[in-house]
Amino acid sequence: MKFHFLHNNLNVLDLGKSLKFYKDALGLTEKRRLEGEGFTLVYLSDGGITPHELELTYIHDRKEPYNLGDNEIHLALGVDDFDAAHEHHKKMGCICYENPAMGIYFISDPDGYWIEILPNK
Repeated sequence: MKFHFLHNNLNVLDLGKSLKFYKDALGLTEKRRLEGEGFTLVYLSDGGITPHELELTYIHDRKEPYNLGDNEIHLALGVDDFDAAHEHHKKMGCICYENPAMGIYFISDPDGYWIEILPNK
């Protein structure tokens, strides 16, 4: 048996705000959408660099922010121009943690999920 990654899921409170963030911050774009009774699933892509997708789940009637607990779970993305990405995220005001010694930093999305940014090796 061989398994392979398809997607990760994040539940979001404001789909429009999240779509804008992921487009502006990371260049992720909508690949497809599934509308169900009371929910919307949107799959984001990095434009074919990898087959992996990010699934955003929007529950239509949800009004309360999601409880992320200790928020120890995160996504990680590599970038070809780390310094430019850092400057871009700094201007966006979404950097939530930096570790210069490790050469990484984290940004936070509108729901408080953390995304680790690493330079491509």
